Amino acid sequence: MKSKAELAEVVQPYSEALMSVAKSNNQTEEFGNYVRSLLGLFKESKELTNFFANPFVTAEDKKAVINRILGEDTNSYFRNFLMLLVDRGRIILLEGICQQYLSMLREMNQTVLAEVTSAVPLTDEQQQSIKDKVKGMTNAREVELETSINSEIIGGVIIKVGSQVIDASLRGQLRRLSLALK
Repeated sequence: MKSKAELAEVVQPYSEALMSVAKSNNQTEEFGNYVRSLLGLFKESKELTNFFANPFVTAEDKKAVINRILGEDTNSYFRNFLMLLVDRGRIILLEGICQQYLSMLREMNQTVLAEVTSAVPLTDEQQQSIKDKVKGMTNAREVELETSINSEIIGGVIIKVGSQVIDASLRGQLRRLSLALK
């Protein structure tokens, strides 16, 4: 198994190539939507990840699955990029390439990613409030939220923006209180 640094060296040129194709065709956002959909599929289905990672599955079978996933209305440049990954034996890196592409797209659009963990699903108003607070903290033009639910935090939210973590959870407050009492 390769280290993350080694994988990043391989992922970076492919994500840059995808971005280059998207920019040259003025389709960065369209490609971003495709990439987000693929990442959602990988998150929902470990079987899909295992299928692409399996060296015994033929390239033709992998291409057939990609064609079924994408459908007929998918941009031909994007489809051809995925077929190239299969041909070069790099389709296993698709998830990393997609994540790197989104990171580059966010940077290009002056958008930051805020990973938000809450005990219960957030309402639209709560999400907007978090976006506004993060915009104020980072001076970003836009904020993209990636939400997750974790009932162990009891209440409140934990917001991670880059390396900065804001723990406004009830569990975090109780832990800080406990430390203060000791």
